[in-house]
Amino acid sequence: MGCGKEILQIFSKNIRLILGQVSVDFGQVQEIRLRVQAPLLMICGNQEYYITSQGGLSTQDRDAYRVTARELKETLEYMGRYSLYAFEDEMRQGFLTIPGGHRIGLAGKVVCDGGGIRTMKYISSVNVRLAHQVRGCGDPVLPWLYDQGRFCHTLILSPPRCGKTTLLRDLVRQISDGSRDRPGMTVGVVDERSEIAACYQGIPQNDLGIRTDVLDCCPKAQGIWMLIRTMSPQVIAADEIGSREEMEALEYVMNCGCRIMVTIHGTSVEDVRRKPVLARLVSQQWFERYVVLGPAGRAGRRIAVYDGREAKLYETGGG
Repeated sequence: MGCGKEILQIFSKNIRLILGQVSVDFGQVQEIRLRVQAPLLMICGNQEYYITSQGGLSTQDRDAYRVTARELKETLEYMGRYSLYAFEDEMRQGFLTIPGGHRIGLAGKVVCDGGGIRTMKYISSVNVRLAHQVRGCGDPVLPWLYDQGRFCHTLILSPPRCGKTTLLRDLVRQISDGSRDRPGMTVGVVDERSEIAACYQGIPQNDLGIRTDVLDCCPKAQGIWMLIRTMSPQVIAADEIGSREEMEALEYVMNCGCRIMVTIHGTSVEDVRRKPVLARLVSQQWFERYVVLGPAGRAGRRIAVYDGREAKLYETGGG
């Protein structure tokens, strides 16, 4: 069941009963979605399923159990331990983080104050994203990210749901802990959406290594500057970079001797080259390693590693 028993406790009693009958390994479940008067959905192994009232999985929406407003309200009360006001800061960003590091995305009526988001109410949609840690998934990639013992500036790219955050998480852990062949390094993680460390009340629920410091729910550009000034990291890691401010912060990091490891949505190095804010860094070979992930094929998930000149160093899977 993995984290199944733990995650079931956050749902309303009726939905908990339905989900408890689902014959699935919760270690493979990625999302559970509740929308008022809409089908109860589960995403497992990148496949979307409708859940029936008897806990069956179906690909037909006519078979699906439909969530009521009362059930969603009760679920929110369980999630917030009957104190949703305590999560007000997180709700401004549209999500909550609960014990176990599971992230709850929210949608509903947004309340603004002076041009900024104050909170959210009349919530009508909930997306439970289960936190998973796949230890060792970075093993095939890690040796290629070093050059004569020096960690290389690394960009990880993939389409959505191809595992880039999971890979980043495991690489951070291994770089931080070190090994007999590679000494551990101090890593600073800017976790803007609480997806890498899955922090709960500031404490990482995922193992990111013994030399890792995490800034949780912090904008990436600001967090990068903060870590450089306060924590003396040897490596800075962040997920889904892309803004001009973030690029400027990364350039500063590279120039001050700190190494970077970041991710971005993309299907190839050429695809990244077409992104305006990244084009110059790619053309000037600021990144020394590119890790490209693709969907799983018959031979497994495609993983390819390229150097800064885009020469292929390693490839596996995707057949």
